[in-house]
Amino acid sequence: MAYDPSAFFSALSDPTRLRALVLLLTEGELCVCRLVGALAVSQPKMSRHLAALREAGLLRDRRQGQWVHYRVAEDLPAWAARTLAALAADLPDQAPYRDDLLRLRDVPEKNGAAA
Repeated sequence: MAYDPSAFFSALSDPTRLRALVLLLTEGELCVCRLVGALAVSQPKMSRHLAALREAGLLRDRRQGQWVHYRVAEDLPAWAARTLAALAADLPDQAPYRDDLLRLRDVPEKNGAAA
């Protein structure tokens, strides 16, 4: 896949998408339901934002039953991977990203177990 820097940075420009991406960078893989709970947004809104990130090449998804799990793409070009690594290093300690991570701890996993 050819990566378009404009599409990459455009995808990062939305606050909800950036918050979701920081959670995924920190946690690895999350289902939509946990992202919805952590960010306190509706499922349709979250799904639209995740689709935009996927279309920009930043995310990959996998289905497991009725749940869709997202993770950061493994095949990003070096410049994109470095950009995301910088975000992952600095943003999780700042609001609202820190608050999202704290809320995520209270969102149950799909099987009902605590995270």
